[in-house]
Parts: sequence; C-alpha cells; structure tokens
Amino acid sequence: MTSNTTLARLMKLELIIVTGKGGVGKSSVSAVLGRLLSDAGRQTLLVEVDPRENLHHLLEVPPSGGKMVEVAPRLWVQHLLPRTILDDLVREKLKVGPLVKRILASPIHQHFTEAAPGLKEAAVFGRCLRLLEGHGPRGIPTPEVIILDAPATGHGASWLGAAQLVSDVISSGPIGHMASLVAEFLADSDRSGVVVVTTGEEMPVQETLEFLETMETQLNRRPELVVANALYPELPEEAPADPDDTLFDLWAHRRAINEKELIRLSHEWQGPVAHLPLLPLDPGPALVGRLGRRLKTELGGGA
Repeated sequence: MTSNTTLARLMKLELIIVTGKGGVGKSSVSAVLGRLLSDAGRQTLLVEVDPRENLHHLLEVPPSGGKMVEVAPRLWVQHLLPRTILDDLVREKLKVGPLVKRILASPIHQHFTEAAPGLKEAAVFGRCLRLLEGHGPRGIPTPEVIILDAPATGHGASWLGAAQLVSDVISSGPIGHMASLVAEFLADSDRSGVVVVTTGEEMPVQETLEFLETMETQLNRRPELVVANALYPELPEEAPADPDDTLFDLWAHRRAINEKELIRLSHEWQGPVAHLPLLPLDPGPALVGRLGRRLKTELGGGA
C-alpha cells in the first residue's frame, strides 16, 4: 500500500536510484517517475548507464550519445559511461593537454579505472552530484532531481556502497575527495532514495527480498518504494461462458502467480508498494503515459 507521504517524499529528493532484476521494466518505471516529477514542476534529469540506451526509445527522442537531450518541458535524459566520466575527471584536474593524453593512454590508468572496486560506480554518482550543484552544460537548467536508471539489483547494493568503499581506500586527491562527498550525499536520506522494481513472479520477488535485506543490514537503508510492475489484471467475477477457454485459463494462472508472490512480498516488506498493470502497448510514450497516470493514483496523487 502507498500514501501521499510516499509521493511527497519522492517529490523532495534530489536523487532517486531505480533498481530491480533485469527484465522487470526498470527503465519504464524510471521514465514514468521522470514524467511524474517533471509534470509536478521539478526540473528532472533521467540518467542511464546501460550501454544499450533504453530510455530514448521509451521517451521517443534521439539517443543521448552522452549529451543531455530535452524530452519535454522540465524533463531531460542523458546516457553516461563511467569510463568517460573518469577520463573527464583527469582532464578537469590536470588541464595540460599533453599530460592529459599521456595519462589517459597509460596502461596503468586504464587498468586502475577498470579494476578498482567501486570506482566507476562512485564516478557516476559524482557526476550526478556535480550536475545537481549546477556544474552542467551551459544553457541547460540545473536539475532539481536526478533519476538514475541503475543496474539490476544483483549489483545494486554494490553501487550504493561503492562511494564509501572508495572513500575508505583512497583518502586524498581528487578521487578520494569526490568519493567522500558522494558517500556523504548518499548517506543523507533526506537527499537520496531508492525505488525497487519487481514483477509478481518468483525469481524477481526473491531477488527483491534479498536486496531489501542487504540494504537494511549492510547499508542501514530502506527503499522509498517497491513497484510491482506488469501485473496481470484481476479476474472478472463471472467465469467465461466457454469452460475450455485456454486464454482465460492462462490469464487465471498468471494472475494466481502474481497474487501469491505479492502476498509473499507483503509478508517480508511492510513498506509502500505500488501496483502497475501489464498493458498491451509497445515501449514508448503511450506506455509511459498510461503507467504514469496509474502510478500517480497508486501514490495517492489523484487520477
């Protein structure tokens, strides 16, 4: 169940990290949240790090290519590559062209940026923090909130703990300073929060429950919201006229699985849950719009 409190809290956050098992519609929910917050008047930036770039398909805009692309008033989307962010950090701090080229071409630098635990993840959060502080491209409004379409829950906890890990290992220099600021930012529950996406199926719910436990035991955090996505519609009260209707049987079977898993989720997680339906729509603005209206209703914001 959800309440106006959940919606009000999401509206106040500066960074919302959306995660979930692969294939549950995490990018769709990220796009829906982006629409919801931007329509409410907040300058919103959607950020994704998946090399495949999914968000531009959902929002019907050109691929980002690393730049900020305007989707609608107060809504932008950007694709970030962690390695590019780290290279930009070198350029920003050194500034001397020949030296920058030597560092970026160095096998030591390349090995370090690829192998250092948590470094690329911390770099993404560091870029988000700088954008929120107004260090973005000229002519583009400073975002009031960033929605990060993060990797799947299998890596989600390591992402959330990455900055603190880097800060503990590297205590000085630009990387240590960045990691320290990011760790402090992510630890502030008044500024950042997490939305977990699942479906009403056994494996996604199990992975969600494991992630929730990891968040609480290792990070001392709870998500703001769990979104149960792509749920089969509730069955009609009257049975079909044809007792051998295989489509209805399939519908009843899948809905029963959904209900069983939602009950299991509710036994382990007493926080807010929003239910979004499975819709006969291809990924795109129409799907985002329909789900956005449903999510607003689920969160107590009206139709």
